[in-house]
Amino acid sequence: MIAINKESYTDIPFDLPKSFPPQKQDLQPGSQQQMYPKPITDNPNYVGSGKLKNKVAIITGGDSGIGQAVAAAFAKEGCDMVIPYYSEDEDAAETLKIVESYGQCCILFKCDLKDENASALTVNKAISELGHIDIVVNNIAVQYPKASLSEISSQQLENTFQTNVLSYFHMTKAALPHLKSGASIINTTSVTAYKGSPYLIDYSATKGAIVSFTRSLALALAKDKIRVNAVAPGPVWTPLITATSDENQVQTFGQNVPLGRAAQPFELAPTYVYLASDDSAYVTGQVLHVNGGEIVDS
Repeated sequence: MIAINKESYTDIPFDLPKSFPPQKQDLQPGSQQQMYPKPITDNPNYVGSGKLKNKVAIITGGDSGIGQAVAAAFAKEGCDMVIPYYSEDEDAAETLKIVESYGQCCILFKCDLKDENASALTVNKAISELGHIDIVVNNIAVQYPKASLSEISSQQLENTFQTNVLSYFHMTKAALPHLKSGASIINTTSVTAYKGSPYLIDYSATKGAIVSFTRSLALALAKDKIRVNAVAPGPVWTPLITATSDENQVQTFGQNVPLGRAAQPFELAPTYVYLASDDSAYVTGQVLHVNGGEIVDS
């Protein structure tokens, strides 16, 4: 996180970076600690009101970026959580520190969610240590930009779908027996599901699959009063960007949207709070677009 003096800093969310220094990381999911500037995941002006009091959430990829921002906002709303994450121990430790600073329990679980068994182990940890599950946030993703379809190998295609789609199926399936009436499942899709991307063909396909998964599962679970929705971010300043973009492309990342800049992760978090809480009790099967003003056919 960027160091913020909570007494004097009053510009959030109005004074945010519109450009970034050139930078590049070699491996996904990327380290938030190595980014400059670090993504802002916790808005000091956001004050919780108990919307998720006594709730328990599983937030995949909650170690950084959007996932960390969701963890921070959920904690402010009174939610305990389990954070399964892939490899970035420092980022995960930062999430733990944030959540605990707001008086909530955060359990870290290092695993590879491409493995179906990892989802079962995550759910077992939540039940054994926190007693119940009320919210599932499926959020992890990888992307491998390629200039053409011919450059996408079978291995890349399988890895992208295993991470971005199958992990959502596995986690939801593992958690479902423990979800009761009023529970919420929230999936992270993308603006690329609606606009497409010539350089992210397989990634865009996974995000389209998440939209269909969300809508179909919402219909299937409506009778159980379990709501299923999704969030479709536009450009967001997260480690995935510095781990997958050309270092010079990073400089202008997000400037092509109507609002002229990439989002900071904290700007997505209230949408997840809304979908997780009773405020959205009459909302299911929907995708909420937080994309800087891009008009899409939803």
